[in-house]
Amino acid sequence: MIKLNAFPNEYQRSVYENTRHFRLLFYALLIGLIVGLVGSIFRITLSYIEGFRITLFEHAGNAGFISWLWPVLFAIAGISIALFLVRKFAPEAAGSGVQEIEGALDGIRPMRWKRVIPIKFIASLFSLGSGLLLGREGPTVQLGANIGKMVKDTLGQSDIENNPLVSAGAAAGLASAFNAPFAGIIFVIEEMHGHFKFNFYSVAAIMIGAGTADFIVRVMVESKPIIQMMVFPSPDLLGLWLFIILGLLCSVIGYLYNKLLILSLDFFQFALKMPVIYTGVFVGLVIALIGIFSADMIGGGYETITKVLDNSFPLSFLLFLFVARMLLSFFSYSPGVPGGIFLPVLTLGVILGVVFGIIMQNYFPNLIAHPGVFAIAGMAGIFAATVRAPLTGLVLAVEMTSNYELILPLIIATVTASVFTTLFGNKPIYTTLLERTLVKSKQEEQVE
Repeated sequence: MIKLNAFPNEYQRSVYENTRHFRLLFYALLIGLIVGLVGSIFRITLSYIEGFRITLFEHAGNAGFISWLWPVLFAIAGISIALFLVRKFAPEAAGSGVQEIEGALDGIRPMRWKRVIPIKFIASLFSLGSGLLLGREGPTVQLGANIGKMVKDTLGQSDIENNPLVSAGAAAGLASAFNAPFAGIIFVIEEMHGHFKFNFYSVAAIMIGAGTADFIVRVMVESKPIIQMMVFPSPDLLGLWLFIILGLLCSVIGYLYNKLLILSLDFFQFALKMPVIYTGVFVGLVIALIGIFSADMIGGGYETITKVLDNSFPLSFLLFLFVARMLLSFFSYSPGVPGGIFLPVLTLGVILGVVFGIIMQNYFPNLIAHPGVFAIAGMAGIFAATVRAPLTGLVLAVEMTSNYELILPLIIATVTASVFTTLFGNKPIYTTLLERTLVKSKQEEQVE
């Protein structure tokens, strides 16, 4: 009798577990749909704002003093509004937000989605549209994660954990930013491995979320690769050692990037205590003046990448462009406006790779058919060195350019970059940013 009575309980438990798992997957599908829709609207709106900014900057000086003034006012207004919204209503919306997601998955950071979703969306349009060197992937990833929490809270399913739904939203956010669903999946598994609760259904959830969001974006925005460039054949096997050299170079650059970014955040700490308008005027004036004289120095970097790949710049200017954009990326991120660092880092990787390819082609012309091959490896290598996520860097570079033939050299470059930057003592940038956030939060609590 005891065994017979046990069967109904086991059956009921099995039915309950299956129902819970299927609800999880359905919610992941719903999250993907919402994130894809929000991401599409964000990208479309941002493209109009950026188009207006480019036109405004191009016509500076064509109609007297007022034509010089409008670009400056545009940048100052955008940065000031973004800063005001973030500081006043949702301080956790500053920066990329990836570190906030990792903290939320660990249960040590709050997810106030009712505040973060509208503030991150609106403030990011102002900050990215103003010309700062920031990427749209940070906003879409944080928006996606908070949409995951929103779905969980709204539907009120207490038996389903936050972790897989927030993770599905984050994966969907990265997929919707770059038309890169596989990169979104790998990013959650690799970069957030210490925070993401790994099991069969949680992985299925992030796959459904990323795939659904990518489908929506491709329908509403575009289905082409984000970076339009030629598809390169697999390089000569005798020249693969060059990708080891490039990986070593990327490891050094990644180490310097992370260290300098933290130093710039510490340096700008005093600016966070200044009135918003002072910070907005200072940052906006610098960005506007630089953008008026050289549009390639500002913005996320898509147009700059296109020009670099088209061999539009001499080698000397490429070197200057690399240094200038690196410094300006610190200058753009440090004040605390919302925006990601993926795209600025990828842009630096493209420039570095092309510079490396041009130089090496002079010495080894038989081994290098086109320096653009190293641009893709540079993207993956610098990403791997800064974020310490070689798989994500590899997949992101391939999905953004459709260069699937280059997987082997990309493996060599990313592994070399990530291993050596680790040996240098370089921590993943988001781990460092999360530690800074926790320290700052503790200090604020002590002051209160």
